[in-house]
Amino acid sequence: MVESRCGLLCSECKWKEIMKCGGCMAIKKPFWGPKCPIKTCCEDRGKAHCGQCERFACKQLHDFAMDPATKSEGDRIERLEEWAKNPTE
Repeated sequence: MVESRCGLLCSECKWKEIMKCGGCMAIKKPFWGPKCPIKTCCEDRGKAHCGQCERFACKQLHDFAMDPATKSEGDRIERLEEWAKNPTE
């Protein structure tokens, strides 16, 4: 099941309950800043998530998904590929 625009599993995010975050699919403005460039890009292109984009996986997504601050090592990109193949799962 698609949970975010960038491949993050919102269901596993520690901030979801703490910040009462509905996830980027449901909120207008993220709690962590004025905007999220990934969310904005997807919405501007009319895509539910990055895996649907013809530019997938662009530099912006790659840099975001491989960011040591998020402790992500590309699993978001793999997840987005799966979501693109199986949008209802």
